Amino acid sequence: AVRNLRASVLFLGSLLGRSGSAEVYYPGGCNIGKRPIDFHLKAFEKMGADVSVRQECISCEAHKLSGAKIHLDFPSVGATENIILAATLSNKVVNIKNAAMEPEIVDLQNFINKLGGCISGAGTNNIKIIGRDNIKTNIEYEVMPDRIEIGTLLCSAAITNGSINIENVKVEHILPVVYKLEEIGCDIKLKDNEISLIAKNRIKSCNLKTMPYPGFPTDMQPIISSVLGIAKGTSIIVENIFENRYKYLSELKRMGAKVTIEGKAAIIKGIKRYNSAKVEATDLRGGAALVLASLNAKGKTIISNIGYIL
Repeated sequence: AVRNLRASVLFLGSLLGRSGSAEVYYPGGCNIGKRPIDFHLKAFEKMGADVSVRQECISCEAHKLSGAKIHLDFPSVGATENIILAATLSNKVVNIKNAAMEPEIVDLQNFINKLGGCISGAGTNNIKIIGRDNIKTNIEYEVMPDRIEIGTLLCSAAITNGSINIENVKVEHILPVVYKLEEIGCDIKLKDNEISLIAKNRIKSCNLKTMPYPGFPTDMQPIISSVLGIAKGTSIIVENIFENRYKYLSELKRMGAKVTIEGKAAIIKGIKRYNSAKVEATDLRGGAALVLASLNAKGKTIISNIGYIL
């Protein structure tokens, strides 16, 4: 199962911090480009772990982790989370520089602190973990709403010239998506924990580039690109995170999309409406993009390879 899941890499930090050793198969997941885990492994070594990779298996050993100052070459969400998980029970102090600033990191910090951990700085690029000997296990915690899921639902209304009202929203988490949807002509109203969208007229084109948080999220790129496929005018998308994230576009072309790719950029010339077709989901977000295009298309669309969508 680990070979099919990207997030399974987080078992390394969890097990290393809890029991002093971890052995996990190399993680899999959607094939959207290189997602190296050397940031994770270098951090574990800096914390005093012995790391080895044999065939497809990663092994980490450290019965006593040490304190460390870790500077990430790239603000990787997974590496930031893995370091936090490993350091929580280390009884040492670990500082992360150039940490990822995504809301999910803040949520992890808040959860661990409610357990009795001591983490500060999440949401900034400097995080400090003061390791504990033990933490509580009998708490209740409500996980943050999924900002990519919310963005996908908003785009489903935009692509159908429809309307939607979504509750239990952390509005500040999805502002990059909100701003782009407003730019293309959607009417959006924000409340404390609620968002509504109305798309009355044909949407307009726009340009965007993906960036680490608080920039436009890479996971929303295929979804909003599907919307821009029926926009009035030409849109230019620049994907800065994953080099294979455009694989879904070849399937969108089967539905009539007019797209050309030049390096990191996708140039999308809007059509009036998608056509139904038989298409294949290349990955999770690319599959979501096809589902949205199907909502707009004339007739019946059939999507295969839906494992990641489900």
